[in-house]
Amino acid sequence: MVESEESLVEAAQNGHLQSFGALYERYYGSMVALAYSVLGDVHMSEDAAQEVFAIACRDLPRLKSKDKFAAWLGGICRNVARQMSRCKGEAVALNVQVPAKNSEDDYRDVVRGAVWRLRGAYRETIVMRYYDNMPYERIAAVLGISPQAVHGRLTRAKRKIADYLRGSHFANFGKMGPKRNGFKGGDYERR
Repeated sequence: MVESEESLVEAAQNGHLQSFGALYERYYGSMVALAYSVLGDVHMSEDAAQEVFAIACRDLPRLKSKDKFAAWLGGICRNVARQMSRCKGEAVALNVQVPAKNSEDDYRDVVRGAVWRLRGAYRETIVMRYYDNMPYERIAAVLGISPQAVHGRLTRAKRKIADYLRGSHFANFGKMGPKRNGFKGGDYERR
């Protein structure tokens, strides 16, 4: 029988380690994916997820809304990942160049580059859904938004990626130099 999140949180707040372990198992992958959307490095993202649960274990008694555990954990994760990124001393950005040949891996690199040019809210939603195959309901819980908002973010993010691919490297394989990338100033993080 699967225990409800609220009952697991309450038991963990009362010192039941197995309940905290069940929450860890339930959300570890989600925290790695969320951290990855900030850090772009799997190993650092795994370290960030570990740190998130260490902080959560320490601060869990202060959590008032047991039904908001996932969103609370997601907020801790964003803060930890951003701090790790600052300590790393560099912004996460993939250096996407027009490939010399047109292989499937080259196309993936261009798409990945487009994803990393998205603003954080769009990028984290795309990473959680398509890199980690997370369902809308889990994404919504972790981000503290509705499933409809997840759908909206994904739709807008995919549109921005498509615009980028139409107006940049992807459309120019085999041609001289890349076109303007198609991103509009306020849509993407500045690097």
